[in-house]
Amino acid sequence: MDILYLLIPISLVLVAFIALILLWAVRNGQFEDMEGPAYRILMDDDSPVSNPEKSDDEQKKEAN
Repeated sequence: MDILYLLIPISLVLVAFIALILLWAVRNGQFEDMEGPAYRILMDDDSPVSNPEKSDDEQKKEAN
């Protein structure tokens, strides 16, 4: 029973800390655009970037 005198205040402090973090996130706009990142993944450009292959001579020059 004595442990409750320790656990109840610890749990209340933890709940208050979590509430403060939530309020900070809401006030700083962390939850403003919930759909944008999801659509940004879908609309990503999937075309490959074209890199011309280098000749053997160019590779040897870069190695030196």
